[in-house]
Amino acid sequence: MSDAVVAVHLKDMTVIDAVRELVERRCTDLADEFPELTHVHVTLSPDGRGHHASLHATGKRTEIASHAHAPEPGHAADQVLDKVRHQLRRTHDKHIYTQRRRARHIRVA
Repeated sequence: MSDAVVAVHLKDMTVIDAVRELVERRCTDLADEFPELTHVHVTLSPDGRGHHASLHATGKRTEIASHAHAPEPGHAADQVLDKVRHQLRRTHDKHIYTQRRRARHIRVA
C-alpha cells in the first residue's frame, strides 16, 4: 500500500460519490503500481463541450501533468488516468532498462 496523498476535486459540479470513489480508487492503484509517487491530484470540471479532467502527479524524480476532455466526468477521468499511467510506465521502464544496459556494458567490457 502506497503512502501517496490522493486528492480529487470536483470543481463547479454537484458531488457525484460514485465518480469520486472510482477516481480515488484508480489513483490509489496508480500510486501502488508506481511507489515513487507521493501526491496525485485530480480535478474534474464541466466545460462547454462536456467535462475536463486534469491530473498532476509528483514524487521522487517524477512530475507529470496531463488533461483530457470527454462528455462524462468518469470518462474524462479514465482518459487522463490512462494517459498518466502510460507516461509513468514509459519513464519507469526507461529508468530500469538504462540501469540494466549499463550493467551489461560493464560486464562485457
